[in-house]
Amino acid sequence: MRPRRVARTASATVPVAVSCGLIDKDSSIVTVAEDLRRQIAGLQPGDALPSTRTLVERHRVSPVTVSRALAQLAADGLVIVRPGAGSYVNERARVVSGARCDTGWQAVPLADRSVDASRLDFLLQPAPDGVLSLSAGYPHADLMATGSLTAAAIRATRRPGVWDRPPAWGLQPLRSWFAHTLGGSFDADDVLITDGGQSALSTAFRALLPPGAPMLVESPTYLGALAAARAAGLRPVPVPTDGGGLQLDQLADAFSSTGSRVLYCQPTFQNPTGACLAEDRREGVLELAAAAGAFVIEDDFARWLAHRHPAPPPLASQDEEGRVVYVTSITKPTSANLRIGALIARGAVAERLRNLRLVDAFFASRLLQETALELVESPAWSRHLRGFSAALAARCAATVQAVSRHLPTASVVEVPLGGMHVWLRLADGLDDTRIAEAAERAGVLVMPGRPFYAAEPPGPHLRLSFCGVSHPRELEEAIVRLAAVLE
Repeated sequence: MRPRRVARTASATVPVAVSCGLIDKDSSIVTVAEDLRRQIAGLQPGDALPSTRTLVERHRVSPVTVSRALAQLAADGLVIVRPGAGSYVNERARVVSGARCDTGWQAVPLADRSVDASRLDFLLQPAPDGVLSLSAGYPHADLMATGSLTAAAIRATRRPGVWDRPPAWGLQPLRSWFAHTLGGSFDADDVLITDGGQSALSTAFRALLPPGAPMLVESPTYLGALAAARAAGLRPVPVPTDGGGLQLDQLADAFSSTGSRVLYCQPTFQNPTGACLAEDRREGVLELAAAAGAFVIEDDFARWLAHRHPAPPPLASQDEEGRVVYVTSITKPTSANLRIGALIARGAVAERLRNLRLVDAFFASRLLQETALELVESPAWSRHLRGFSAALAARCAATVQAVSRHLPTASVVEVPLGGMHVWLRLADGLDDTRIAEAAERAGVLVMPGRPFYAAEPPGPHLRLSFCGVSHPRELEEAIVRLAAVLE
């Protein structure tokens, strides 16, 4: 790789890594945070802390590392972060810092199971000033129907009983709407409203499998599903995929060798590859699951993220045995704050899902349910989806073209027809984790491919999200910065 000194942008000058050497990011965060703790001890409430630029130069770390260190201090009540204005010592800083206790004893009772949310936290962190994000887990605010959503929320507050406790399984009209969008023979009684898709996945995993059990997953697959499965004590077992989704012969072998009773998959615009399960494989997946006596958890997160043509029908719409547990959400096309999703199932498994949700959370917010209803039942919903789809298609095309122009040694595995990501194959011999770390220092955030695999990856990949920047022209600038690293 060719060393570079600086990457200049219109808003900031960001240091570029002189190599792609492995960086212990967690250690760097701790170092910056401890340095700031020492400074805070000598400051007064309201005093300003050093700027992000100063801390980047002092510790030779990226702006994202500084941002995470400040986030830790803010969570501890030591600092107040004011975007665009800086960071300041909190009024409570001295009280909080003097009240810290010895928690070392906790290592023993917590040793049996770990919960690794580091990559999920990365998806939710906003990009610091001057840094472009190709790693976002949610679309940029400029792509959202903020005006329509605000109007829906205002109308929702005027609905009778909006502050009353909702039915435990969700509002009847909203459950009916989800059942209608799924199609098939489903009705409102099959639907359970949840706090978004991630919560629904966690519920489904724990409801269907005991700790220690194997669960078949696509390889690669959504890293949030892997994190939720491992947090539940499950053992994800990878099943190879190609451009048509799951390979049926490999799936049959996996069911036979593991005895697994659950397959988790994303048949539509899969994350991270963007692939759809081929039409001639859909019935085969259900038949193999039936032969194994297994459930299929269908994660249909991208139902409303098609680019130019409607998304293919859900796998659940072909299910006549109650084998598919269907998970969906309207969060991605609306707002990260509209945490409304659905679990749809039939038979004894539906009752277990309801009982587990009742134990975990009682019910989803009625105000958010009413807001979701006001939005999806209004003409603004279909208008927004048309514009949203066109924007996703344009951004996807811009990203693919930029990769073709500036990254000759990398290739897009398959141009997706929906979703928010492009799956990039890097040249053999590169380390995608180190590339992502160097790219961060160069002012662009990307996701390495390794965390999307339940086992050793077959080669280096990057997931590029084309929805996390304000304007499509920023996509090319981000690819140019990435190219400088790959050179």
